Order: sequence, then structure tokens, then C-alpha cells
Amino acid sequence: MGILGNSPADVTTMRPRVQGKFIFVDDEKLYIRGVSYGAFQPDENGNEYYDQEVIDRDFAQMAANGITAVRIPHTTPPRSLLDIAQRHGLRVMVGLSAEQYIGYQIDKKDAPDIDELVRARVRACAGHPALLCYGLGNEIPASIVRWLGHRRVERYLEQLYWTVKSEDPDALVTYVNYPTTEYLQLPFLDFLCFNVYLESQGPYEAYLARLQNLAGDRPLVMSEIGLDSLRNGENTQAHVLDWQVRSAFNSGCAGVFIFSWTDDWYRGGAEVDDWAFGLTTKDRQAKPALAAVSEAFAKVPFATNGSWPFMSVIVCTYNGASRIRDCCEGLSRLDYPNFEVIVVNDGSTDATTNILDEYDFRVISTENRGLSSARNIGMEAARGEIVAYLDDDAYPDEQWLTYLAASFMSTNYTGIGGPNIAPPGDGFISECIANAPGNPVYVLLSDQEAEHIPGCNMAFRKADLQAIGGFDPQFRVAGDDVDMCWRLQQNGWSLGLNAAATVWHHRRDSFHTYWKQQVGYGRAEAQLMKKWPLKHNSLGHWLWRGQIYGPGLTRALPLRRSKVFHGTWGSAPFQSLYNPGPGTLLSLSLMPEWYLLVLILFGLSSLGILWRPLLLVLPFLFLALILPLIQAVQSSKQVSFTVRKHSSIDQLIFRGLTTFLHLFQPLARLWGRLHSNITSQRQEGKAQFSFPMIRTSNIWSENWSAPEKRLETIEEALRSESAVVLRGGDYDRWDLEVRGGLLSSVRTCMAVEDHGSGNQLIRFRSWPRIDPLSLILITLFSLLAILAAFDQAWIVASILGGVALILITRMLWNCSTAMASLLKAIEQGGAEEAV
Repeated sequence: MGILGNSPADVTTMRPRVQGKFIFVDDEKLYIRGVSYGAFQPDENGNEYYDQEVIDRDFAQMAANGITAVRIPHTTPPRSLLDIAQRHGLRVMVGLSAEQYIGYQIDKKDAPDIDELVRARVRACAGHPALLCYGLGNEIPASIVRWLGHRRVERYLEQLYWTVKSEDPDALVTYVNYPTTEYLQLPFLDFLCFNVYLESQGPYEAYLARLQNLAGDRPLVMSEIGLDSLRNGENTQAHVLDWQVRSAFNSGCAGVFIFSWTDDWYRGGAEVDDWAFGLTTKDRQAKPALAAVSEAFAKVPFATNGSWPFMSVIVCTYNGASRIRDCCEGLSRLDYPNFEVIVVNDGSTDATTNILDEYDFRVISTENRGLSSARNIGMEAARGEIVAYLDDDAYPDEQWLTYLAASFMSTNYTGIGGPNIAPPGDGFISECIANAPGNPVYVLLSDQEAEHIPGCNMAFRKADLQAIGGFDPQFRVAGDDVDMCWRLQQNGWSLGLNAAATVWHHRRDSFHTYWKQQVGYGRAEAQLMKKWPLKHNSLGHWLWRGQIYGPGLTRALPLRRSKVFHGTWGSAPFQSLYNPGPGTLLSLSLMPEWYLLVLILFGLSSLGILWRPLLLVLPFLFLALILPLIQAVQSSKQVSFTVRKHSSIDQLIFRGLTTFLHLFQPLARLWGRLHSNITSQRQEGKAQFSFPMIRTSNIWSENWSAPEKRLETIEEALRSESAVVLRGGDYDRWDLEVRGGLLSSVRTCMAVEDHGSGNQLIRFRSWPRIDPLSLILITLFSLLAILAAFDQAWIVASILGGVALILITRMLWNCSTAMASLLKAIEQGGAEEAV
């Protein structure tokens, strides 16, 4: 369950490193069970940690109580303190006191060389076996951050970060933040640290979830938690610290530091006597809190006793020989008392079967039926009350099932997901792809409730999956997870996220496989559009209610600067950053269909060779090209790669490739959508037509039915024919809309007359609707064709007129098929209700 670190042998020359959401030493997870130590009254020479006998006794008492780490918050300790820590198996978080010098960012007169001061402090501790990490500073005052502006403070801390790395490249570096300056954006840090003092368990756990989302794929460490026993009593202090520690580790924190070890505290040139946060008194007598914390630390991350639900891990694979071994090895290392592994081999023709034979897993081999069918087969075969799905190109963290199970046991969520992180060492192309758009992401409605959890890392209550009929078999490659999440929520259930239920998910390792993957996603999006039109806008893009989380997102350029909620006079205890939404133009430039606009503008400007007035299109073409390029460059600049800052050439290559992928991915998605739509239209070769015009129809029924029921029947009939159907909204004078592609649609309105004795006359009025965008395009090409003809540019006029004619023909075709489908559904629906 991770390194305890309570004996000298546990502190080795292997240095701590960050891997995903946790800190490791070698291949062992290091859970930080720490206390804050100091500040103490200095001696006549200003040395704070001068009494080595006291330090030795304190560290021995810490180790005896299961404490593994010590935080020195305000001053850099002497190397002798680290030597003592090493003897007792403790690791030390060394403070560098950046907050003490932040004032020189305002008044630079007589400012010391801060960079050199930090270098000297780092040199004093660099490479020591007991060194856990460096803390750049502790709680820069919110008023100073407000004065300077958060970006200036961020640059100050980043400069110091790289100063530390230049002196001790392999060391971990963090900064100790707090809720009042939560808005500081510090993506360069190796892990996040926060001081949080919340005395109610509900708000505390909710804020932990928020901090996990701010941390992203990095570890979160609670650098100070505690309670004053002077005002609350020693028993209350013990009780609160018990649940604070347990909640922190249950939420997926990599560690905690209790504030503090002792009531002996010196600050501002005087002894502090008006509070008592220590686990021990000033004379080192243990309080009840020490025993409570010691017991909680012994059960990190979870107590091993108790009843854990039986879980079934399901892996679906098709020709996964190149990637499934890592998956199987990871599953073999799972640390969970009660689970089974089921691998559904979905018709593989490579060496997948031979590899699976090496492991003691239950393997079900079938003919190739697609991903959703394979997931359903695994679900039906599962014996567990919870089924956890893992992709064959992913492998789990050892405690993956434990974190998932804990969430299921403590919530009513029907499904729970977790992060999927690209493993290190897959190569520079994979790292660029991992930071490009199109990778699996999750969507959160709040810090704890999810709208979508990706299929590579998702778990569900089996009974709930069976209640809605399992996965939809039409999704053979992708889209099944989105469909499942929407169906579960449509049924009234909710989804959750556990930030520590981590899997390592290999990204594609070449541009070809990345293109192929994104094209497949584009096809799945087209399928989802047909099944869930209300979840999409008119261009077929998802309308998420929540916020998307994950690396590689292409960000629109904001028209307005982000704002920080400071509260009146900067008094808000929790201050957050709010980013304004982009304008309409910048939002459109993120869509794959933007490239169609680029193609149109390129075609028009090219015709300028034959008809010079069209050269006026060139500035618009430049704007259409430069907007996505700027957004791609800005998005890639937000990425922290594994290469060092001083490797400028490597940085340039990584960022250049990532920028290219930000431009490359929307093209692949667009191609997948268009290919899916073309294929679908070819399969509709026997489609019926009805000229698009205003039509009315009446149906007499002697069986009374509610109007809503009649419309639902018509809607179901249309969906059974794979039509894309929308419902009218609260302010609409129409009831149903059948889309005929991007260019046109047909709407209908129903009115019902009651004639007594259950008799009804149902009236329908249906009419075509031309999409404003298609009307603009048709008008534009037609007008340009006429102007070119007047100017006797006959070739250009013919080309532009031909394009306008194609658009008109396509619009009429789509509108005619939509009208025919609607009239047929009205007839069928009316007949069914009349029976």
C-alpha cells in the first residue's frame, strides 16, 4: 500500500519523483504522512534549528508514531537537520521563503539578489537522501498578489522554480498556496500544495475535490491542516484531525502535513501563546491528537478491514497484441481484495490470444462484433456488482479499484470515472499527441459530479447497466461511452469522478494512427448526432452542460481578460479566477467546419486570377487561416513538457509538433463526420421524396390520446428511420423539426380539436425551413456569379453559378426527403393512435 518510511532503511539514495497523481520512490508509491516543524526561537546567531538533541528526540518520537515527513515552512534548515531526519527514516520538505522577498517586486531599491539567495539555500541541501522537495514559498499575502497582479507573481515563482532546478535538477519543487490566492496559475510546479483550514467535513471534502481538479494530472498535497486545541479542546482536535487525514487520502491526496508537531511556536520575534495547534505540548507531551493521527496514518490510503464489493474488470480487445501486455501486467499488480478480470477477445487475428494465455484471466473469444457488443458480453459474464471497464492500451494504478470502490460505497453514483494519464517514456510523438486535442476527457457538472466519463476508465453498477439494456451495439469503435453516460442520466441517475482512480493510457505513437483514431471519433460523432440531436447544435457539436477537463484542449482567444473574484477590499477568503467566454467568431474558429470556410475562401480567392474583384477575399482568407493558428500556438504554450527549459531546441520541436496537431485534429474529425454522412446517404438509396412546400393534413381519431403522446409516437417513428429530430422549445411555435442535413429542415405544428366521446381531429401543418447559413451561401455565390457575368468573366460566372446550383439542388433534395419522412411518420403515428 506504499512506502511507510518509518525506518532508516526506508530513506535511500533513490529520489522521490512524480508520476501521475502520486509521488514515487523507485517503483513504490510514497504517501506523505507529515507534520510541520517550526518556526522556533533562534539562538543568538539567528539559527533556528540549533539544538540537535531536541531535534533528534522530536524526530524519534515522530517516527515512532508513523510520521514519515517533516515540513520546514519558513526557513531553510541546516544540512545537519537532514542528517538527523535520514537516521530516523524521515524526509524533509525544505522551505525557500520566497514570500519574504516578494515586497522587492514593488520596491526594488536596495533589493538583494534573490536568485542568488535561493541558489545558496538550495546548494546547502541539494542531493541529500532525506530531501523530499523544495517549497518555493508559503502563502504570499493575497493583498500583495492583488497589488502586483497574479501574472507578475506567477512569473516570479516560475523564475525561482527554474533557479532551483538549475542547482538540483532531479529535485521536486512546489509552492505552498492557500484558498485566498487559489487563482494563481502555476502549471510548472511538480505538484500542488495547499494550506486549508476547514472545520466542517462536508465543505472540506468538497474543497478537496475542487483542488484535485485544479491539480489536474499532478499530485495534490495538503501542506497544512489542523485545529487549535486551546479554543476547541484536545478531544475535538483529535476527532477533527482524524477525519481530515482520512478524507484527504480518500480523495486521492498524495500526502498531508499536520500543523503542527508542537505548541512551541515562535513568530514575529515573539513566542506564540494564544493558540495550540500542536500534536504535542511545548514540552513534547503527546495530546490525544497524536494517537488519532498515528492511527489514521497507519491506514493510509484506506483501512484494509471491512467489506469491499466484488468487482469485475472488463477489457475488450481487437488485435491488441502490440499493447495488451502492459494492460495485463498492470491488472496483475492490482491491490484489491475482491475482483475478477474478464477479457473479451473480439475476433482478434493477431497474437492477442497467445499473450492472454500467459495470464490467469477469464477470456471470452467471439467473432468481431464491435466494441459495444464486447462490452455487453463482458457485462453479462461478470459476477461483480460493479463492472469496471479498461481499454486494452491502458493499465491501472495499483489502487485503481480501491478508489473506485470507495466512491461507490460512499455515494449513490451509478457510474464513476477517473483520470487517464499518458505514461512516461512512450516517445516524443506520443507526448505531443498526449497534449493535443482529441484524447479522452471527462466533463464535470461540479467538482464531484460528472456529465461524461471516458470509456478507457469507467465503472458502473451492473444492475443499472442491465436496466437500460447495456451498450448500444451501433457504436462499434467509439461513442459508446458518451451514449451510455447520456442514457444513464436520462434515466435519472448521476455520475461521479474520483481523481485518484487513475489509469495510464498510451496515446497513439504516429501521425497516421492519430489521424485514423480521430477520423473514427468523427464518425462516432455523426452517429451520436443522429441519436441525440438535442445534445448537439445545428452544426453537430456537443452541447455540454459542464466543463471539459483534460490536457490538450484548444482554447479560443479571449476577447476579455480573465478576472479574479477578490471580494470587497480583497476580503474574500476563497478567491477564484473566472475566464470570460470567447466571442462567437472565435468559438466558430474552433469547429472542424471552420476548414470548410477556409476552403470556400481559398477557392474564391483562387478565382481572383480570372476575375480580379475576388482578390478582395484574400484578407478574409488570411483571417480565417491565422485565427486557428494563433489559437493552436497559444494552446501549445500552456503545455509543460518533460524536456528541460534549457533545451530550447527540444522545446521548439515539441511545441511546433503540438501546434501542428491542434490544426491537424479538427481536419480528421471533419473528414470522419463527412465520410459518415456520405455513407449514410448512400445507404438511403430508397429514400422517398415529397416536394418541400407548406402542407396540411388532418387525421380523425375515435380513440382519445394526449397531444404529447401523439407527438412522441411520431418522434419515435422518425427516429426508427434514423432521422435527426428536434423538439420545439418553450418559445417555439413548432413541435418537431426533421433535419435534412446542414442546409435545410422541415418543421411541423400540431393542433388538436376535441369533439367529445373520445373523438379528436388532429391537424398538422408542415413547412420547409432553409438554414440561414445555406441561404447566405446560395445568395453569395449567386450574386457573385451574376456580377462576374456582367463583367464578362464567363468561366468564373459558370463556376460560381454551378456551386450555387449544387447547393440549391442539395438543399431541395435534403428538404424533400425530410418532408417525406415527416409526412410518413405523421401518417403512421396517426394510424397507430387511431387504432
